[in-house]
Amino acid sequence: MSEGLTWFRWEELADKAYKIVESAENNNVILRNLGSLAYRIHCSKFGYIQDELGRKFSDIDFASYSKFRVNVRKLYANNGWIEDQYFTKIFGHKRLLYYYGSDKKVHSDIFFDRLEFNHVIEFEGRLEMDKPTIPLAELFLEKMQIVMLNEKDVIDTIMLLREHEVGEGDNEQINAPYIAKILAVDWGFWKTVTQNMEKVKSYTTNSTKLSEEDKKVIIERIEKLSKKIDNEEKSLSWKLRARVGEKKKWYKDVEEVYR
Repeated sequence: MSEGLTWFRWEELADKAYKIVESAENNNVILRNLGSLAYRIHCSKFGYIQDELGRKFSDIDFASYSKFRVNVRKLYANNGWIEDQYFTKIFGHKRLLYYYGSDKKVHSDIFFDRLEFNHVIEFEGRLEMDKPTIPLAELFLEKMQIVMLNEKDVIDTIMLLREHEVGEGDNEQINAPYIAKILAVDWGFWKTVTQNMEKVKSYTTNSTKLSEEDKKVIIERIEKLSKKIDNEEKSLSWKLRARVGEKKKWYKDVEEVYR
């Protein structure tokens, strides 16, 4: 993430996030929070883990469908946000960027239809599964798709795994079958996610700030999800790409755009 960002306590940003989501609901617009703030909103019991591990927050990001683009722009304008017009000209077909206040200390990205960074996370038919955030499976993949995973992303993932069981559906569970099916058709995505799961496991094991019970639960859930991913039948394209392995880059390079 870019240098020069202003950091906030999660409560300072959550209030603004809830107002936008409420406004969207009142106008029949699907808008779901994502990113680290969404992790905190969805982890009411173990949110303190972010505090103890030094997690701070800098933005409020959302996902929506492109059919709501016009409505989303109206919602932001009506809630006092300033649109980055230059950003809209370049990326507006898939992403918008807003600032709150003339000092531009708080910014908000809105991603339409998919999240595209090192790998692609599709939202079609999924944003209706949860609110006010994207589903837990997508929250998990949002961090695990990052090739250059950093400590703050590991912290968020640890908290998510401590709070939520790995299960068979989306209702307050990390949907293991859904994740396994996505990774079973994309070797590159599979490689990044499984490598990062091992990094989270190692960080958890070596942490001096997590309790033994925390470690036990988190590692058990990682292993449960790993088993589900391993047992999922892989597609022919996955198997063919696996033969090539690391000889060919398996992810997209990404440069975050903030000014």
